[in-house]
Amino acid sequence: MSEVTMELKSVFSALQLTAAAQALDELLMEAETRQWSYRQCLQCVLSYELKKREEKQFARRYKRAAFPELKTLDEFRVDQQPSLGKRQLQQLRELIWLEQHYNLLFLGPPGVGKTHLAIALGVEALNQGYNVSFATMDQLLQLLKTQEISRNAQLRVNRIVRSDLVIVDDLMFMALDRQEAHLFFQLVNKLYGQASIILTSNKGPEEWGDLLGDPAVTAAILDRILHRSEVIHLTGDSYRIRHRETIFGSY
Repeated sequence: MSEVTMELKSVFSALQLTAAAQALDELLMEAETRQWSYRQCLQCVLSYELKKREEKQFARRYKRAAFPELKTLDEFRVDQQPSLGKRQLQQLRELIWLEQHYNLLFLGPPGVGKTHLAIALGVEALNQGYNVSFATMDQLLQLLKTQEISRNAQLRVNRIVRSDLVIVDDLMFMALDRQEAHLFFQLVNKLYGQASIILTSNKGPEEWGDLLGDPAVTAAILDRILHRSEVIHLTGDSYRIRHRETIFGSY
């Protein structure tokens, strides 16, 4: 390694261009092989640094989003979901609804792709630089109930409140008590007008009142969620049942 290269690495490190400093030998070798101009070489080095920073930022945002698994829109079998067409899926992909703080409600029976679609849109939002948080309803309520005594829960709730997109999976899967209903309302109220919410549920809003138990809280939650929202009913047979795995091989 030449003294000039060593000095360049030192300068890059001082400027916190860490990725470029680590890959400088390979980048300079490629520049010599391809006979790049000084401008081309400089562009390559800086583009490499920018790319690595974006990858790290995405990885950090993805970890904080707390997705249970990685799902993409390209993997979503729109041909097996009769209630959602390619045009609608493309409109969702464009994220105009997110820019305008619209909420999305994916309703339908288990196994029709509600969670897949919610996660995939969350990943798409991450790719475009938005901050996203994912939680099942059970996880969310546990965080809300313990944030006063648990620093980890408090940090997670604060992160959720600061997110551009909050995904709540399995909403109203079971009945909430009065405290839980009020905590959920407080969160929805904080997010109202500041972020978009994606909710998945196998029960429609008209059934939420029975599960929340408090007509006033139910009305307040519905008022804020449905004010600017798109309700999408997913139908069909369960994808899990249709593609179930078996321990027995075919004969």
